[in-house]
Amino acid sequence: MLTRRAFVSSALAVAAAPALAQTTQPAQPFVIDPQFQPQVVKIKKSFLPGQLLILPRSHFLYFVIEPGKAIRYGVGVGKAGLEFTGTATIDVKKEWPTWRPTDEMIERDPHLYGKFNGTDYVMPGGEGNPLGARALYLFQDGKDTYFRIHGTTAPESIGRSVSNGCIRMLNSHVIDLYNRVPLGTVVSVL
Repeated sequence: MLTRRAFVSSALAVAAAPALAQTTQPAQPFVIDPQFQPQVVKIKKSFLPGQLLILPRSHFLYFVIEPGKAIRYGVGVGKAGLEFTGTATIDVKKEWPTWRPTDEMIERDPHLYGKFNGTDYVMPGGEGNPLGARALYLFQDGKDTYFRIHGTTAPESIGRSVSNGCIRMLNSHVIDLYNRVPLGTVVSVL
């Protein structure tokens, strides 16, 4: 004999099943807009092979491979007021770099970086590190600018102006670029 309580419990369980099934489905993988995938494009012949050119407003980084031709990558760039502009060179390259926010970042966003305040903690390289799989360190006149071209743990930031000034790339893209550019590569950010 089916009791009222058993009937109501069964009905509620059946009604809740679709909602439970929806919450247990795996998240859809991130898919980057095709325009931000690496692709060979034409570029002004005045840019020299081996040079990097970054256009923050359009969210593209160009690696010149021959006169008039470059590989274009989609990037995430600095928020308004935090972006780097000018010319620098890549003086350091690191695989799975360590990371620590600058004092300015800690002061600007204590809710994000408070655990670093008053400590000398440096996050080891690895999957959860915000610099991702590779980092190219930008220098001017032999001095570290503290700006980097690096991978990211936030692929959805590609094509957006959201960083603290660094140039973000998908990890697979920054690995490709890292393997192509030697130390001393000139980087122009317009």
